[in-house]
Amino acid sequence: MNKPELLAPAGDPEKLRAAIEYGADAVYFGGEDFSLRSGSNNFGVDDMRESVKYAHDRGKKCYLTLNIYAHNGDIEPMREYLRKIRDIPVDAFLVSDPGVLNILREEMPDAHIHLSTQANMTNYMAAEFWKAQGVERLVLARELSFDEIHEIHDRCDIELEAFVHGAMCISYSGRCLLSNFMSSRDANKGLCSHPCRWKYSLMEEKRPGEYFPVEEDSRGTYFMNSHDLCMIEHIPDLIDSGLSSLKIEGRMKTMYYVATVVRAYRLAIDSYFEDPDGYRLDPELYDEVCKVSHRHFTTGFFYGDPKGSAQNYTSSSYIKEYSFIGKVLTYDKNTCLAVVEQRNKMEKGDVIELFGPGKDQFSQVLTEMYDNETGEQISSAPHAQQVVRIRLDHDAAAGWLLRKKTDE
Repeated sequence: MNKPELLAPAGDPEKLRAAIEYGADAVYFGGEDFSLRSGSNNFGVDDMRESVKYAHDRGKKCYLTLNIYAHNGDIEPMREYLRKIRDIPVDAFLVSDPGVLNILREEMPDAHIHLSTQANMTNYMAAEFWKAQGVERLVLARELSFDEIHEIHDRCDIELEAFVHGAMCISYSGRCLLSNFMSSRDANKGLCSHPCRWKYSLMEEKRPGEYFPVEEDSRGTYFMNSHDLCMIEHIPDLIDSGLSSLKIEGRMKTMYYVATVVRAYRLAIDSYFEDPDGYRLDPELYDEVCKVSHRHFTTGFFYGDPKGSAQNYTSSSYIKEYSFIGKVLTYDKNTCLAVVEQRNKMEKGDVIELFGPGKDQFSQVLTEMYDNETGEQISSAPHAQQVVRIRLDHDAAAGWLLRKKTDE
């Protein structure tokens, strides 16, 4: 029984470092071009070089996404881009377009290639085809069940990767034209405006201005809006499926999201391998993934067609019960004072939670807070990225994160 890789999203260098610190075995990220998450900060060439070194120094892997569906005008710019980065030791490239695959093989013959989920890999014959093209790993379409994954694994000797947590798409593994039509933003080139999350009404042609709600069983109007995928309660089934890599979605999500979700899955996977026969998920780990912004959860297609159970008809908004309020920069054990870079408002009297990589975490009331520059005691830190010092009841370390329950 092989332990699968835990693969985390990295929308920028800070998120990459957090993913690695909190337990990811590998990260995937995009450059400034040719990636399907143009809205994230992504990586310039220098950022990429430094981040790959950071990961490799810690024994972790880095995968670069080149997963757009290229048009003619993208071909030569992509060649030039690959020539710029060919000296960076990226561990593998994620592609979906056969033309991009050929460009990559021409410009970087020794590159390791993974097939993006955008290619809609859904059967063992397609798996054999892509293997024959030199692809070493297949990121499976989200629409596959465990039974189908087992059969592909049994029939084709190739690594398989699947998404296990994060946002789902109403269209077939993200192959969507709705964004192009509604907002002239090409979802297949990284510019999706997410019209599946919008609220819709019906208007009859000869009755302009008369809007009728679109309803399904009177549950609301967000009929294209999916729940979020969450498989943390099903670690044994994921391990048994033969997947080589368990992938978390979220290059557009916050550093807090990445650290929290990666940490929870890391602890769950490690706990399973410590005692497979006696394994039971610690309920606190499910609670942890609920402490980041999310929609209601679904297991997607893993256990068969989810039908309506995977859709959220009432709202496209997120559940947000906790707020990320800061990151520990340094901690002095002698004074019990932590220097914290604040991310959202915090004030004296707040009940705050602190957690780091691994199992260590605690909560306390925030009783003392000081401006880090002046040393003046303050009662509130309302400004983004204000640096403060706070007194802690227990030891912490640089890189630990702070959160509090939201007022809602």
